[in-house]
Amino acid sequence: MSQQKFIKPANRRDFLGKVTGAAALMGVASLVNPAKANDGLHHFTGNAPDPDDWFKGIKGKHRMVFDCTEPKEIFPFAWPKIYMMTNEATGASDRDCTAVVVLRHSAFLYGLQDSMWSKYKLGEMQKVMDPETKALAARNPFWKPKPDDFSVPGLGTVTLGIPELQSMGIMFCVCNMALTVYSAVVAGSTNQQPATVLKEWQDNLIPGIPPMPSGVYAVGRAQEHGCGYCNV
Repeated sequence: MSQQKFIKPANRRDFLGKVTGAAALMGVASLVNPAKANDGLHHFTGNAPDPDDWFKGIKGKHRMVFDCTEPKEIFPFAWPKIYMMTNEATGASDRDCTAVVVLRHSAFLYGLQDSMWSKYKLGEMQKVMDPETKALAARNPFWKPKPDDFSVPGLGTVTLGIPELQSMGIMFCVCNMALTVYSAVVAGSTNQQPATVLKEWQDNLIPGIPPMPSGVYAVGRAQEHGCGYCNV
């Protein structure tokens, strides 16, 4: 990792207290659940005690954050892959490049495993189509896609599975504010407690995709760590 000064993380207990307090003021049941704090951060690099530490994984000269606010077909996954591939093609090694993908607002669902998509009809909620069935998706099409799920004119079949992209060094995170708000909406329509559905969603995030206090927090932190900005 290149030598770089990082902002010293705030005390973790103070951080959680401030965030949960802000959530209460906004009328949201929980932005970061203190009882869930240790579990919620277990995907951070090196079991980081604070969300800020995850951004220390950003490395190299070439850095870009992809701000994904909606489930826009293949683009939240194709664009960061193209960024990494074209940098490599022009002489930059993988050690020289980092792509950070922030799944926020209605793109939150891409951070969740298939079981949550099928149980809560997330594909129907956000009008996401399954590339195989051509129907509304009952699975996350980008978690464990089939080899021929995606093709691009001029390129043919392309692989856009999240685990494969993570293996390229692409970092994914998800907005916990979006998880909080959308899980509360779903809880209301399924006669459940919002905190119950939120915990279920947090427990079923795709491995390696940590929840951030908010997506705009994550976009800001990535830029503070030298990332250019790309709206998806």
